[in-house]
Amino acid sequence: PLSPQVRPPDLASIRVLRGHQLPVTCLVISPDDRFIFSASKDGSLIKCKWEVESGKRLCTVPGGRKGTEERHMGHASQVLCMAISSDGKYLATGDRNKLIMIWDAATCKRLHIFTGHRDAVSGLSFRKGTHQLYSASHDRCVKVWDVAENAYMETLFGHQDVITGLDSLSRECCVTAGGRDGTVRLWKIPEETQLVFSGHQGSIDCIQLINEEHMVSGADDGSLALWGLTKKKPLALARQAHGVQDAQGLEQPYWISAVAALRNSDLLATGSHSGSVKLWKCGEGFRKLEHLWDIPLVGFVNSIKFSASGDFLVAGTGQEHRLGRWWRVKEAKNSICIIPLKQRVTASSPESPGSS
Repeated sequence: PLSPQVRPPDLASIRVLRGHQLPVTCLVISPDDRFIFSASKDGSLIKCKWEVESGKRLCTVPGGRKGTEERHMGHASQVLCMAISSDGKYLATGDRNKLIMIWDAATCKRLHIFTGHRDAVSGLSFRKGTHQLYSASHDRCVKVWDVAENAYMETLFGHQDVITGLDSLSRECCVTAGGRDGTVRLWKIPEETQLVFSGHQGSIDCIQLINEEHMVSGADDGSLALWGLTKKKPLALARQAHGVQDAQGLEQPYWISAVAALRNSDLLATGSHSGSVKLWKCGEGFRKLEHLWDIPLVGFVNSIKFSASGDFLVAGTGQEHRLGRWWRVKEAKNSICIIPLKQRVTASSPESPGSS
């Protein structure tokens, strides 16, 4: 467990990277923690690559208008999701216009376009240690691709509503969130079987694996669920995890719009538009969710990721939710925030009191 080493960040140390004109929809961190890739609702769809250390923007890929995909490099509609392979070689981006683009992460050159989904591509994940890519879509299906061979492999069916998110680790399986069908699913690719989990009341909007046995999901009813892959019901559920807002005189829970897990640890983060990112610890045997602290952040948190080292958290924020325009948070900045989670201690300095 890593949570004891993590400290509430000094707010002055949060760095904000500006460059997107419209809300950031998705981001990934390179496996060596040196770079961040991000995308937004920009009409010209800029995909950016940033250097973590300096905060410099290293490359941007301009997009274009719908129908111009053949003539330029970038997407011609909103990018909703992205994934990077565990060797840092390939970056995949998925857009509202059904396309998946494969990029060379080092040079930002486009290598390939995968077509085949019949609606927006809403989730992407590379299987760890391979160049196998899983994609999920609003067309309710999951597809499997071999990126190194530029090949389509298979399609998996089962969700009854749009798929809103997807994740995978090293095993040949992936997990998905099924929006309003109220289910989370574990897809076993070789067996072509799926396990169905249920426990949220609302639309399940985001999902992430914590390790090969546990996962976490968030829904628009404000609930955060912790699951074991062998049990059909949540091991723990935090209702109204980000509190409630007064919307036209009705108390509505703040939606959970993003979840992140520091892989193979007990540390989780959730994003909403409640004014803060929340950090959580998975309690004894993953049967409890303990709220650790809040990090103030204005706007819709549309994507959050832990660095591989656990030293920092990156949040992509915007004035709107990544999937729609139901509300706007006017005072929000469309930006990427780098939030340090561990105080840097130099080897020679004495242990600070209270450090573990």
